[in-house]
Amino acid sequence: MNSLNFAQIIADELKVKSSQVEAAIALLNEGATVPFISRYRKEATQGLDDIQLRQLETRLGYLTSLQERKQTILKSLEAQQKLTPELQSAVENTFSKTELEDIYRPYKLTRNSKALKAKEAGLDPLAQALLANPKLDPFAEAQAYVNAEKGIETAEAALSGAQDILTEQLSQPPGLVAQLRETLWREGIVTSRLVKNQVDEGEKFKDYYEYDEPIRKVPSHRALALFRGEQAGILKLKLELPQVESSASHPFLARIQQFHQLQFERLASQTFFSQIIHQVWRLKLAKSLETELFSRLREMAEQGAIEVFAHNLKDLLLAAPAGAKVTLALDPGFRTGVKLAIVDQTGKFLHHGVIYPHAPQSQWDQSKQTLAKLIKDYGVKLVSIGNGTASRETEQLVNEVLTQNKLTNTQKVVVSEAGASVYSASEIAQQEFPQLDVTIRGAISIGRRLQDPLAELVKIDPKAIGVGQYQHDVNQTALALSLQNTVEDCVNSVGVDLNTASSALLSYVSGLSSRLAQEIVKWRDENGSFRNRQQLKKVPRLGPKAFEQCAGFLRIREGEHPLDQSAVHPESYEIVEKMASKLGVDLAHLIGQTEQVKRINATEFVNENIGLMTLRDILSELEKPGRDPRPSFEVVKFDDAITEIKDLSPGLVLEGVVTNVTHFGAFVDVGVHQDGLVHISHLSNGFVSDPHTIVKAGQIVKVTVLEVDEARKRISLSMKTSPTITAPSLAASTKNIDKNNQSQQSQAKNSNAPSHHSLGTLADKFAALKNK
Repeated sequence: MNSLNFAQIIADELKVKSSQVEAAIALLNEGATVPFISRYRKEATQGLDDIQLRQLETRLGYLTSLQERKQTILKSLEAQQKLTPELQSAVENTFSKTELEDIYRPYKLTRNSKALKAKEAGLDPLAQALLANPKLDPFAEAQAYVNAEKGIETAEAALSGAQDILTEQLSQPPGLVAQLRETLWREGIVTSRLVKNQVDEGEKFKDYYEYDEPIRKVPSHRALALFRGEQAGILKLKLELPQVESSASHPFLARIQQFHQLQFERLASQTFFSQIIHQVWRLKLAKSLETELFSRLREMAEQGAIEVFAHNLKDLLLAAPAGAKVTLALDPGFRTGVKLAIVDQTGKFLHHGVIYPHAPQSQWDQSKQTLAKLIKDYGVKLVSIGNGTASRETEQLVNEVLTQNKLTNTQKVVVSEAGASVYSASEIAQQEFPQLDVTIRGAISIGRRLQDPLAELVKIDPKAIGVGQYQHDVNQTALALSLQNTVEDCVNSVGVDLNTASSALLSYVSGLSSRLAQEIVKWRDENGSFRNRQQLKKVPRLGPKAFEQCAGFLRIREGEHPLDQSAVHPESYEIVEKMASKLGVDLAHLIGQTEQVKRINATEFVNENIGLMTLRDILSELEKPGRDPRPSFEVVKFDDAITEIKDLSPGLVLEGVVTNVTHFGAFVDVGVHQDGLVHISHLSNGFVSDPHTIVKAGQIVKVTVLEVDEARKRISLSMKTSPTITAPSLAASTKNIDKNNQSQQSQAKNSNAPSHHSLGTLADKFAALKNK
């Protein structure tokens, strides 16, 4: 199976042409990135988008790994001198790792097994003779194999050894294993019970003390909750077929006998073979299939959780930026005061300090005077308030400052400070601000993430941005790869200002490694701002391939070449210049001039290097050069009278912001330091199969309070137009959503880790950010 075979397999799965996949594989093998291919090589792949390319890349990795495993197995079979043409064909023509391992199962080399010892004792002929003719009397046949020198003292010992050989032999056929596996997946029931005498602190897993559900129907969040409960020693999980009273009556016993076409009823060998059939199921297949199918369930659950995480992360990274405005950032606190930092419109640090408006110092008026002076002196247009301790009290302080001083041009926004502490103690922060305290670095981050969430959040390990479900329970390698790809796609879809971007942001640009990103920043520091894209070629270690991959995604504002501010790749500059020449205008007077651009007939400029799809992208870019795909900036309007959970009551209609979307619903911040849950059944008046089709992280929504449990810090909300406010019905609807997931959020609120709730517009972008 070579790359051409891979291409056809992937093409069939994606429902595209094999030529498209072949071209994409060739580009990937040459070192091209997915963002580059999807944007600048559309003709080669005939329009494959970034989603298809990511799927292609993932599947290619699986098939490559599968091929490597095939080669290992073929070498093993050859070394054992068991590689027949039929077996080789079976290995080469499977495209499933599970099926491949089933094929290889009978040939796996095992050491010190009972079957191997029995064969070494010369009992294999006895076993095969009895299997070939069940009419034989096992005890009589075994007499000839009694051999004290080989440790076979009696006929019973000989028969026991023969049973060991046949038990292993009859459990290995791939067809049998596959048949039982799929039946168990289709009909199996997952059962969960509380481990006897085990204490479940906080009753996190109470919903699973007496739990039964078909394995194929267990959703991602419940599966991960079950596995967490088992790992904690609280729950005992089993996989069973329905209505099986005992192992002796298990329906798979008949399946095994039928598969091997064994007829031994009312024969002398009945007991002998009945014991073997039981051992095949009980000793060889039952536990291994349970383990395998639980692994399949876990893998599916982890994949679902990773997809949720990546989806929410994308929504947060592509949230609307407040823009390039001078920003005053406030990191609230009571006893330790409110740390403040001012950054200019480019995010450059200007000033820091501390005010003490709250108890015990209670310097309210003095703090107002300080803030008013700073806002006027620095021309502050945005005030970014962290949403942690003393957030609402600090917001009240800012409200008074803005109102009493008639600062109508200054906007106040409460943002999530989640991850700010992670950044402030990071190596990146130390390099940026070596002389500043970690608390000031955190305040700077709070301000910058309001200006541009994408540019600031890329400095934090994506796994520290807890916008998923059970992020610590999933495969960390797969999670890291998915989040890395998500960040890369987001950064390149927006584009990066070459002269202001940090090395952290630049490292996600197509074709740039962390080392190259640092080299760019170093060159910029030593030589001043880049004046044109061609200067990138002067950066040490940035060769032609890296330039090709990154140039189109890097923007230069007010540079020497008009197209350097756009997403038009330098390789296409010449064609754009020809367009301008044909219209009889300067290039600078073509960019951004919609009427002029509409006069261009793209088909006239098609050549062997540039096709119609790329030309249409170029024209679209010329109309709106450097356009930002992110939405416009909005501020959530919390009710000033509602600041704590005790202020809530059923029936209240509030504005809130979605902080996290899961398979079972969405968490919404309504400004009370605790997110509420809109269960999937309350997201819409109609049926909802996937919450992501209704809401996304950062979205501002109207919700109705259904139920408030102040003691457990749980808030139940609805987005239905006319919800029925009855607590019992809600309790029923949320019974199986895994309360452990919501309790995690409650615990995060009460821990020393950064709060994940959001009380403002960065709620609309960062509310879901949490360090679980």
